Amino acid sequence: MPPPTLTTTPTLALTPEPLTREAFAPFGTAITSPLARDITTPPSPSTFQTLAPIPVLANQSSALKYSPISPFTDAYSACPSGQPSSARMTMFSCFPRTLRSLPESRTTVFDVRILERHPFTTQTFTPIDLSSQGPDEPYYLVIVAPSLKGTTGTARTEAGEEVGVADPPDLGRLRAFVARGGQAVTYGPGTWHAPMVVLGPRRVDFVVVQFANGVDAEDCQEVRFGEGLVVKVGVESKAKL
Repeated sequence: MPPPTLTTTPTLALTPEPLTREAFAPFGTAITSPLARDITTPPSPSTFQTLAPIPVLANQSSALKYSPISPFTDAYSACPSGQPSSARMTMFSCFPRTLRSLPESRTTVFDVRILERHPFTTQTFTPIDLSSQGPDEPYYLVIVAPSLKGTTGTARTEAGEEVGVADPPDLGRLRAFVARGGQAVTYGPGTWHAPMVVLGPRRVDFVVVQFANGVDAEDCQEVRFGEGLVVKVGVESKAKL
């Protein structure tokens, strides 16, 4: 069944920002190596305190191990059905999205028309076969919003029936981030987010890790929007796309 459409959608044009741990912390965890790409030998243990998380030597001192790098949360014990969950590892092949041109401002935009959340689990997306180098390499947008906890939004089904959406997305605090090949992202439980948005010349494959119990309304909740929510991905973006 298609998700309901919220009856009110603000007009909002977001300029995406670079994905950093600090900026993304209200929504989950941004995962990236603390080492520069040109480091080819393990650094001195005396420098480990400058890295986050602090690593330990591993693999006969040929590697650094960082743990934990991101939470792996299973909150299904609080779900209404009581249905137990299990850890899931899946793959999504995400193809480049279609953008819309705004000739009057020489800008292209991505229209945000749907958000989803997973109320009882973290969800980690890790790109594979994606380089963080080169201007022609694909990248992906991470579009997120917190919940308006304790409130109920008004939405309509395709049949025109009015329904309530508990803890709807706080669209006034919607944010967009630019992620590259050297970055993964973990959405916190209950964080509203757009389905993965890949931009560039080719698809990106993601390994996705989460918990699930097979109850659709508990594994994933979605809402749709009318026109008005866009992310600018053209010449005006400050994220240096």
